[in-house]
Order: sequence, then structure tokens, then C-alpha cells
Amino acid sequence: MEQHYENYTSEDQLVWQLLFDRQMNILPNLASKDYLDGIKAIGFESERIPNFEQMNKNLSKITGWEVCVVAGLIPNKEFFELLAKQQFPASTWLRKLDQLDYLEEPDMFHDVFAHVPLLTNQNFCDFLKGLSKIALQFIDNEEAIESIASIYWYTVEFGLIKTSDKILQIYGAGILSSSSESLYSLQSEIPKRLPYDVELLAKTPYIKDKFQEQYFVIESYQQLYESLPEIAKVIEKQVLVKA
Repeated sequence: MEQHYENYTSEDQLVWQLLFDRQMNILPNLASKDYLDGIKAIGFESERIPNFEQMNKNLSKITGWEVCVVAGLIPNKEFFELLAKQQFPASTWLRKLDQLDYLEEPDMFHDVFAHVPLLTNQNFCDFLKGLSKIALQFIDNEEAIESIASIYWYTVEFGLIKTSDKILQIYGAGILSSSSESLYSLQSEIPKRLPYDVELLAKTPYIKDKFQEQYFVIESYQQLYESLPEIAKVIEKQVLVKA
């Protein structure tokens, strides 16, 4: 599949601009520096929807990754196979003006604006690739894939990171694409904010229809990458116990 850039309407461009500006008004004080640096490195702009061809050229030079166009949500096996090949799946369609605040299925703004900037961070990329390879080893085991999905959810989608100055910041794409959860995740007294714990993540059900009840905090992207052997052991142990 390809991105047919000429098919974007003036409303599509306006939706991108409104969402981009809304998030960039708040994220400089909330988001991980690596994510913000990634936005600049890739060349995202408020005034125009990213062109995937140029975006991939920029991204490839930095980490060797690229974005692969998909129609929407894809099966687990196909999803993890793409990540293992250093290809991040992304849709090309955008929500409508009356859907700015909530969308059930991820659109291009979520897939591209929220996910792609961190693909400039090598440790984060290596974590994604490694996690996908573990998933492919257990792709036919439904319970193992569910545990890996929880780990992915509470890191790649809804993760927080603590800087060397002990300041909490956002790196999870599910938060970065939501203005309300960006504020909630860091400022609300309601959710728990727990240290990164592979065993706990693997057995924590994820929430899709409301704000998260807990967030897990990493110390660095290197910590994510270095946790891959532990993830493999936790999943393998889980499979053996159920055998």
C-alpha cells in the first residue's frame, strides 16, 4: 500500500494542523526530550501532513527504520513481522473535524505524530524489534501474546519516563496523541505511577475505553532494551507453567 498524498483534502490538512498545534502547545513541557528531538529530526510541520516518502528518507538515515502503510489494525503476526523488519505500520487516513477529541481506531495522527518521533531513538527501536521477535516465537500461544500485548501497551503506548533530574515525562504514543491524557497522566492524583516491572506488566490487563488506572515508569530507553532477556524469560516461564 502507498500514501496517496494528492488525495488529502483541505479538511484533512486542517485536522492535522489543529491536532499538531494543540499537542505542541503542551508537549514541550510534558514529553520526553527524545520524542521532541525526533519531531525536529524528522521534520514534522504544523502546516502540512507528513509525506511518508520524505519521512522515511529522514528516518532511515537515523536508525534504519521506516514507516509501512497499512489499511488499519492488522493481525498480530503481520504486525510483529513488520516490526521485526524495522517497519512501523501506520495508516494514512485522518479523523474528521468532529472527531478531534476521541477516536476508537488509531488514525494517522496517532500512528505518525505519536509513534514515529521515537523511532529516532536507537534503544527504543531495538526494544521494539526485540519485543516483536519474542512475540513471533510465541505467536500461536494466545496467553503469551496477550502478556506481550500488555507489555507493549504499558510501554510503547502508555509509558512514562523519569529523567535524571527525577522529572516525569511522557513517551507513550497513546498519551502523546491525546491532549487530555497528556495532562492526566502527569498531573492527576488518580492513577498509580509504578516502577517498570516486567512481571507485573505482563499480567496487568490493559484499558482501552478510559484513562489508564496505572502507568509504569522507566528510567531510560536503555532500560527498556536491556529488559528484553527478562521479558523472554517471563513469557517462556508462563508458557511452561500452562503446558
